[in-house]
Formats: sequence, C-alpha cells, structure tokens
Amino acid sequence: MIELRNLSKSFVTAEGPVDALKRVSLTIHDGDIYGIIGMSGAGKSTLVRCINMLERPTDGAVIWDGTDLGKLSKKEIQQVRHQITMIFQSFNLLTQRTCLENILLPLKLTHVPRAKARARALELLETVGLPDKANAYPAQLSGGQQQRIAIARALATNPKVLLCDEATSALDPKTTHAILDLIRDINRTMGITVIVITHQMSVVQEICNRVAILENGAVAEEGEVSQVFSNPKAQATKALVYPDVAKGMEPDAGENAQNVRVVFQGNDASKKPMIASMAIDCQIAATILSATTRTLNGKAYGNMLLRIPGGPDELARAVKYLSAEPNVVVQVDAEYTPEEAQHE
Repeated sequence: MIELRNLSKSFVTAEGPVDALKRVSLTIHDGDIYGIIGMSGAGKSTLVRCINMLERPTDGAVIWDGTDLGKLSKKEIQQVRHQITMIFQSFNLLTQRTCLENILLPLKLTHVPRAKARARALELLETVGLPDKANAYPAQLSGGQQQRIAIARALATNPKVLLCDEATSALDPKTTHAILDLIRDINRTMGITVIVITHQMSVVQEICNRVAILENGAVAEEGEVSQVFSNPKAQATKALVYPDVAKGMEPDAGENAQNVRVVFQGNDASKKPMIASMAIDCQIAATILSATTRTLNGKAYGNMLLRIPGGPDELARAVKYLSAEPNVVVQVDAEYTPEEAQHE
C-alpha cells in the first residue's frame, strides 16, 4: 500500500516560489489501477516523481508498505526504485542498444547472472507480445512497440508498483487501447499495483478502478471511478467529465423545457435505443443537445445531455423511465431532483 500524507512540493523560480503540490493525501491499495488526472500544470508529474523520490517532497510523507521513503538513504532509495518502476510518454529507450539489451539493463544493474537475466528478458518479450524484436533497435519499432519494450524493461526487476506517466499520450487511439489492455493484464496476472498519470479522461474510464483529480496542486476530488464520473462534485472534475459545460456550451432549457444529463456506467448497448424507446413508450420526444458516449465490450459509457419538452409532469415521467435502466444515472436541475420524480 502507498500512502501520501499531506504531501507538498515547492520550487524556487526566478519569479518566486511555486507550490506544485499542496497537502496531497491519498491511499493507493495493493492491486489498484489508480488514476491521477488533471489539466496541464495541475501537479500530476510532480506527484508521480515524488512517489519514487525522483523529487524529494518539501513537506509530508510517502509511505510504502509502512516505510517512510523520505527517511531512506540514497542507496536505499535506489533499491526501492527496483520495486517502484516507471514508464514514460517518450519511452526513454536507449537508441544505440537493441530491445533485448534495453530490457537487460536493469538486470545488469542489480547484478543478476547473465544467463538468468537473458532468460528473464526473453520471457518479458513474450509477455509484451514482441518475441521477434530481441535484436531490433528502437528506431525500427512503432511507438506502440517501443512502449511495450519500455514496459518489459520496467517489469524486469519484478516490481510491486508500476508508475505510468502519460504513457499513452503519444499514441493513437487504437494503440492506446492495446497498451491499456496490456497494462490491465499485467495488473491482473502479476498483481502489480499501477498508478496512471494522465490528462485523458478516457484512459481513466477504461482502465482505472479509483481516481484522484488534481487542480492547482491539490486534490479536488477522489473516489471510485464510477462514482466520481457519474456524479462529479468539484468544478475540476466537471470540466473533465462534461467538456460541453467547461466550454460554456451548456444550453438553456428554454421555456416549457428542462435539461437532464444521462450518465451511462456500463449500460447494455445492444438493447433498443433508450431515447427512441422513451419517445414511443412515454410520448416524450427528447432532444439530444450533446453526447460523449462510447461502447466497450457491448457496454455503453459516457454521458448525454437531453432537453425534455413540457413541464414537471413530463420531466417526472422522463426521469422515472430513464432511471429504470440498469447502470444509468439521471441528473436534473436542483429545483427538481430524481427523488422527487420517483414520488410523482
């Protein structure tokens, strides 16, 4: 388990001190795939560098399995980094060394016998799906293949924690999905705790079980991914979950109409269209104002902003109908809540 206790980090710049992190407290349990998300400058990369002590916190503590990492010597920290490894957006492979040699590097540094190290490296090439790339050089590989080699290198020392700092930001969507599948499989089969640093909400939704949203160096919101994204409370979270609102695109409902937001948390996408069904079953023809939804393994995720015509009676019937769908959350204006609609 990793505990961040009131973690703070300040830097001195020409313009004066900058507080990159402000009393961040988080608990990351063994086996988690934990997402840390925020806009540029929120403090994400500083936070991940503090976790493995590449940056020493100004205040607070990083506790790993009961050990305060801030109290360890430089040599002891080097040993810890074999157990808390890291992959980066830019892959950070040595271009003059083959893929096999890149994976062997941390094993050489830990003085693993050559034959054992080579066997381990070849095994990891199999794990990441590139058994034929042992003698290839990084420049001969695609971006996704380079990241797979970087993951293999990070796994060489049998770590307990894998830090992913914007690891898919330089990749196209299809390759990103493949890399996330690999990371999820590693988490499941090897029991490695994964911490994902990203600015992409889709990455967190696809792979993480818990998430913390950073804003200006502080935690704005934290919890289970499904709960945080279905009912965001902090403005920073809403800006990530509902980009239409963040851009000032939330339209007015207008006279005799009200807006509701439908959040899909794994609804069965193979069923008949929900909005069309409501029009047929309830005679309520809702207008779709905006939608950010996608389908994963036959399940719908995301949210949709609807305009419901009519008054309170129509709104009540619409909310009741939509809320009856499994894995769907309906959010309405404060004057008229889903609880009120259920009692109409």
